[in-house]
Amino acid sequence: MTSGTRPGPRLRLRLAAVAVCSLVLLTGCAAGAKSEPDTAHADRQGPTVIGSDASAEGRVTAALYRELLTGAGQPVRMATTSYTSPAATARAVVAGRIGLAPAYESTLLRTFPDGGTLPGNMPATLSMALPMGIDALPPAAAEHGVVLAVTRATARRHGLHSLADLAGAGRRLTLGGSASGDPDAPTPASLKKAYGVSVTGAGTSATADVLALRGTDPVITRDRLVVLTDPVGVIPPEHVFPLIQAPYAGPAARKALARLNPALTTDQLAALASSVDAGRSPAATARTWLRSRGLLG
Repeated sequence: MTSGTRPGPRLRLRLAAVAVCSLVLLTGCAAGAKSEPDTAHADRQGPTVIGSDASAEGRVTAALYRELLTGAGQPVRMATTSYTSPAATARAVVAGRIGLAPAYESTLLRTFPDGGTLPGNMPATLSMALPMGIDALPPAAAEHGVVLAVTRATARRHGLHSLADLAGAGRRLTLGGSASGDPDAPTPASLKKAYGVSVTGAGTSATADVLALRGTDPVITRDRLVVLTDPVGVIPPEHVFPLIQAPYAGPAARKALARLNPALTTDQLAALASSVDAGRSPAATARTWLRSRGLLG
């Protein structure tokens, strides 16, 4: 939403709701209204049901949320089924089928595209995309987003550290990888516009010079790939954050979930997902990691 643009229907509704809530607070104070404790919502709503998609990353992130909330004395339980994608999981939270789930910034904005946009202000943009009663809590450092990576040999041969360095490779490079068809993956045209890089999308995961991968893909660590930085920001952000129904987002729950944010980096999340991919349970993986960092008693 830019200056001089009339607010859309969703934003006007939010502004009206703020005005109504302010009036209610004033009249409630005059009548001697009492605030409810954080646990009152949980008692009325039952335990927070935590869900995720079927990926190792989604399941271990949901398990982290469960361990943190349980440690804070919040009643929780895991959903009995997994969803097909992070977008489907986000829709389940909005529909009220589950109360909390891991979500990702760009994926959520594609799933709910009718909100306004405040450039440089992702929290406000997410808030405008979501219906009232659904909260996007602060994100972790970890990103699930697309990255472009090369082998160590390719990085040494061409002196590659950032996407801008690709322009000096001296030949047209091929672009491929498991995430090359992802909506967030940069196209050859976008790389040419942003960095003056000449690449072709004809490569496969086995033959491409430059691989488009999810930042938490275990192959990055396994094959010791070099992730190229993106100084211009041609790839949109995709931090992981808790998407939660407002009745479950009281102060105790917010405080517990926020403990995860600085500690959970992209590398840490990739390692946790790799452990689950190798057959360890998400709950045991999450509990061990949280305890090793002093985040769980």
